[in-house]
Amino acid sequence: MEFLKRFISSLVLIPTVFFFILKGSIFFNLFLFLIFCISCYEWYKMSSGKKYFLTGNIFLIFSFFTVFTIRNSGSSDSLFIFIFIIGVCIATDIGGYTFGKIFKGPKLTKISPKKTYSGVVGSYFFTILLTFFLAKDLNSFTNIDIFFDEYLIISAFLISTSSQLGDIFISYLKRRSNIKDTGTIIPGHGGILDRIDGMIFAFPFFYLLNLIIKF
Repeated sequence: MEFLKRFISSLVLIPTVFFFILKGSIFFNLFLFLIFCISCYEWYKMSSGKKYFLTGNIFLIFSFFTVFTIRNSGSSDSLFIFIFIIGVCIATDIGGYTFGKIFKGPKLTKISPKKTYSGVVGSYFFTILLTFFLAKDLNSFTNIDIFFDEYLIISAFLISTSSQLGDIFISYLKRRSNIKDTGTIIPGHGGILDRIDGMIFAFPFFYLLNLIIKF
């Protein structure tokens, strides 16, 4: 039943998100602002009174700033980069969930009891598949040449890793707050922060990495 809820929610959620991403401009910005407000509210409910409450707010502001900046950079490859990061995070989540459910096996860490080593393998496996198809199919929709090479693969691995670490860290904070989910707005998934926990780490990671190594 839980898997069915997640599946149906994803069927609605993913096309909706990509509609605003592809639309861009004010449509995307208003959608992003709405997600930011809900995330801040969920963070307030989860961590109000905790020592890390203010730090978390600052991080959320910076994280959403990087999302806004990457999508609205105006460069010829901005849309591909944005879809690439989002896609890797989604593939990471789906791969981890699927492999974890099928193969189970040893737990990865006590911080997040549902995470397994098989889930990590699944996350990377789905990430590579996604990267291959993006490089193959998005060439016809962009003005840039995209190659499935070691450069793109390493980038995908790094983004996936940052997404997984973000997922684990938010799980740790939820355990400290004695809650299962950050909210109930998305059936089968919980709150917005439950859904974007990896993304709010992946985008700042890529943004800072891009300041050092120009992509």
